[in-house]
Amino acid sequence: MSVPLIELRSISKRYGEGAAELMALKTIDLRIEAGEFVAIMGPSGSGKSTAMNILGCLDTPTGGQYLFKGARVETLSRDQRARLRRRYLGFVFQGFNLLARTSAKENVELPLLYRGDSAHDRARAAAQALSDVGLAGWETHTPGELSGGQQQRVAIARAIVTQPAVVLADEPTGNLDTRRSHEIMGLLMALNRDHGITVLMVTHEPDMAAYAHRMVHFLDGRIAKDAVNPTPTTEAPASALSETT
Repeated sequence: MSVPLIELRSISKRYGEGAAELMALKTIDLRIEAGEFVAIMGPSGSGKSTAMNILGCLDTPTGGQYLFKGARVETLSRDQRARLRRRYLGFVFQGFNLLARTSAKENVELPLLYRGDSAHDRARAAAQALSDVGLAGWETHTPGELSGGQQQRVAIARAIVTQPAVVLADEPTGNLDTRRSHEIMGLLMALNRDHGITVLMVTHEPDMAAYAHRMVHFLDGRIAKDAVNPTPTTEAPASALSETT
């Protein structure tokens, strides 16, 4: 059997002690192959965000094993996890998390700046990433000069500028209207299909999750359901794209 890109083995996460103890994750198992598009769903407090934080190397489990390309992530130091994030992971957030007085190009360059790339390489990669998300020509615009959908495109360009193996998207359409939400989902779908980027997306919206090839439902700290989506959405419904924004 081939080694999966990501594997969680009996992962648990406990917060607090004694009467204040909370088991956010209860020995979950999850296997994700390279190139998958997975929607992670569940009600508030179900454990889905805790699982995403562990997958993104932003938190560590209390018990169990987290393997990334066969390497034991939970045994890595803080600096080693940071290097793994910079090399293999890209992040997209609900709130965009862009620097307000900084151009789109400079926002996209940030991960490369932290990585120590040269100014020439940063500029070239940022321009390509912005082109990949349909924002060629918008490099000098600040977030305040962009629509919500355009800001999320900048955020996605920032996530993919390092050419990551995985993009972790946390409610990427939560601050967008219906039309822009479907546009962003179409973009994530294209990045997965055309660039082979593995996409892990937390969402509470069934119509957004419908774009994924697989849906993993969390409930009470456990995986309640893990199923292939037999008919993933391949394009936005006409009714959604006809709405005014």
